[in-house]
Amino acid sequence: MKAIIIEDEKAAVRNLRALLLEETIEIEIVAVLDSIVETINWFCKYPVPDLVFLDIHLADGSAFEIFEHVKVNCPVIFTTAYDEYALRAFKVNSIDYLLKPIGAEDLRNALDKLKRLYTSPLYNEPDYITLIRALRKEENYKTHFLIPAKGDKLLPVSADMILYFHIDEGVVKAVLTDGKEYLFPQTLDELSECLNPVQFFRVNRQYLIARKAIADIDLWFNGRLSLNLKVSVAEKILVSKARVPEFKDWFTGGM
Repeated sequence: MKAIIIEDEKAAVRNLRALLLEETIEIEIVAVLDSIVETINWFCKYPVPDLVFLDIHLADGSAFEIFEHVKVNCPVIFTTAYDEYALRAFKVNSIDYLLKPIGAEDLRNALDKLKRLYTSPLYNEPDYITLIRALRKEENYKTHFLIPAKGDKLLPVSADMILYFHIDEGVVKAVLTDGKEYLFPQTLDELSECLNPVQFFRVNRQYLIARKAIADIDLWFNGRLSLNLKVSVAEKILVSKARVPEFKDWFTGGM
C-alpha cells in the first residue's frame, strides 16, 4: 500500500513513521509534503496513492483548500491537534480523524477500519468512492431541529422538510417545503457541518441548498451555473466556476 504524509511538523512525521513501522499492514511512504501548494503540485504530477495521512493546519493554510483544487479519490486519515473539524473531515474521503499526539492504538484502529472496508462485501474492486460511501453509513448527521416559533413555543422541523437555508440581513433563515420561512439560530457554517452532505450543498456564502429543491439549472456567464429552485427566490443562486465540478459530482451522486 502506497501512502503519502502531508504534515509540516517534522516531529509529527517522525512519530507517524515510527508508529507505521510497528503495524502489520505494509505501507510504503512515497512522499512527505508540508504545504498546500506542494501537495496540489504533487497530485497533478503523480498517481493517486492508496492512502493519505493529512494534517489540517499547514504552514500556508487549511488543508481543506487542497480538495478545492484537486480530486483526492483515495481514503484520508486526518492527523491534527484540533477536534472541531471532524464533521467537515468526513465530507472529504476521511476514514478516521486522529488527534495528536497520535498513539499506537489509535493508528491501529484506523488501519483496521481501512482493512475492514477493503474486505467489505460492498468493496470488490479498487473503487474508492464505494469505500467512502460504505464508511459514510456509519456517520451521524442531524435529522431534526427545534426552532423558535411564535409565542413561547419550539417548532420541530426535520431536515427532510427543508428546501434551503440562506442569509438574509445577517441572520440565517430556512424555507420549508410548505413555503414558510423560519429563523434558525445556527450559522450556515454550523449547518453545513451537521447536515448530511448527500442531501445538502453549500453553493456559495449565502445559500445551503437541498438537492430536492432544485428544479433546473442554467448555464451562466464565465462557466458558472445558475440554480432555479422549486420555490420562488428573490435573487439568482450562482455556483462559481471553481465549484461547478464539485457541485455536479454532488448532484449526480458522485460523492
